[in-house]
Amino acid sequence: MMFKKFKELFSSENLLDSAFNTTLTMLEFDHKMYSASKESLRDSDSAELPFDFKKTDRKINKYEREVRRNVLTHLSVAGTQNIVPGLVLVSIVIDVERIGDYTKNIAGLATLHPSRLIGGKYEKDLSKIEKHIESIFPVVIEVLKTQDKTAARKILQAEDEIGQLSENIVSRIISDSKNKISPQDAVTLGLYVRYLKRINAHLTNIASAIVNPFPRIGFREKRK
Repeated sequence: MMFKKFKELFSSENLLDSAFNTTLTMLEFDHKMYSASKESLRDSDSAELPFDFKKTDRKINKYEREVRRNVLTHLSVAGTQNIVPGLVLVSIVIDVERIGDYTKNIAGLATLHPSRLIGGKYEKDLSKIEKHIESIFPVVIEVLKTQDKTAARKILQAEDEIGQLSENIVSRIISDSKNKISPQDAVTLGLYVRYLKRINAHLTNIASAIVNPFPRIGFREKRK
């Protein structure tokens, strides 16, 4: 009987490790989807995508359920042992899944707007947002692996600037009476910028899990 209990606990620990590794895999899929959808919308006139986004999104959704199931099984066997890492993973995986949804939305924009989306007078700010998101994807993955709080804090510190750049673009598209951008481009650009803002916010939420206690995940770090 005692051996059976030890075996259950050992298997439970493996389930928690598996849930963590699955979360990292999901983030890597998100990064791949972001890069491909952005390239299709902004750098291509064909609207072709290098892989099936719906299939990849379904895989991410399947992984999310797997993470939840593994964490639940671990907690049901081990009780309060490692309860905080389990709860954190369940929280993080929601953000990871939402990133996948927004990258799929960008791919949808690329299909509806087959010609390359030009940023025009918004290009400088738009490019800055895109480059920031592209650069922090691998950083967020590494932060999760290493629990690097310094790197996590740098991601959190950039959220306000990126969010403000996004809001400024949308505000200028709506309010600028001398805007020469076509209605099609205006709608596409406005939606795209909002999707980018949300992707950045969810990546920031994930980074916040490294520096914040569980109740404050997704919020600013509380200064002592």
